[in-house]
Amino acid sequence: MNILVCVKRVPATGGTIVLTADQQSIDTRYLGFTISPHEECAVEEAVRIVEAQGGQVTVLTLGPPAAEEQLRDAMANGAERAILLETDGSDWDPLATAAAIMAAVRADEATGQPFDLLLFGNEAADTGDYQVPVRVASALGLPCVNGIKGLEIGDGAAIARREAAGGGWEVYELPLPAVIAVKEGINLPRYPSVPGRLRARKKEITRVTPEPQDGGLSKLRLRLPEERGTAADVLGSGPEAAPAVVEMLGRIGVLNR
Repeated sequence: MNILVCVKRVPATGGTIVLTADQQSIDTRYLGFTISPHEECAVEEAVRIVEAQGGQVTVLTLGPPAAEEQLRDAMANGAERAILLETDGSDWDPLATAAAIMAAVRADEATGQPFDLLLFGNEAADTGDYQVPVRVASALGLPCVNGIKGLEIGDGAAIARREAAGGGWEVYELPLPAVIAVKEGINLPRYPSVPGRLRARKKEITRVTPEPQDGGLSKLRLRLPEERGTAADVLGSGPEAAPAVVEMLGRIGVLNR
């Protein structure tokens, strides 16, 4: 199996988001970065498939030179190759991103080893566009399914399972090659080992400079959501507060008198 996993460098969750003065991007000076959680699961799923069936995992990202760190994290977990579609760090819309990935896939496959499976995260943790896997599949003429939380590969086909509304599962069979977008929870990603990190440092990263494609969305500005304040009523302290607590519970319907 020759598997390509597409990942995205995103701000680590839990950090305070601050915008630049022109409101066009996030001020990243004090932020840590990681791979989107769905895409961490995509890397893990690809590595598990290759461990069971043999083959090779290639990880790809579009981003600034610093995104090399996320590629090496994926290689530390078992990916053999990495491709960096190097940009100046500016935001690319889903149309331009998908076009760059499609061109990279075509160029890599021209070397004589086409991909059997393209894995994506269901959506990026920062923008949540949901568009890139579908656009890439459409451009390459491949079958695609998203929201996947179960995957089996065999006999030239992929069996993909997606949770259905109201319980149960939707099951899809896709001929390979195919594009599949997985959701967090399909597996539990492993932590990179120290030997894995040392090996990843020595591996080469293929660098490509893509040309952005016009015609997609045009960003006007970013806006932070308004902060919501919280309030608390102090009912008292010690035994003296008991009547006030009982009265409050009765008022909100928790206590039946």
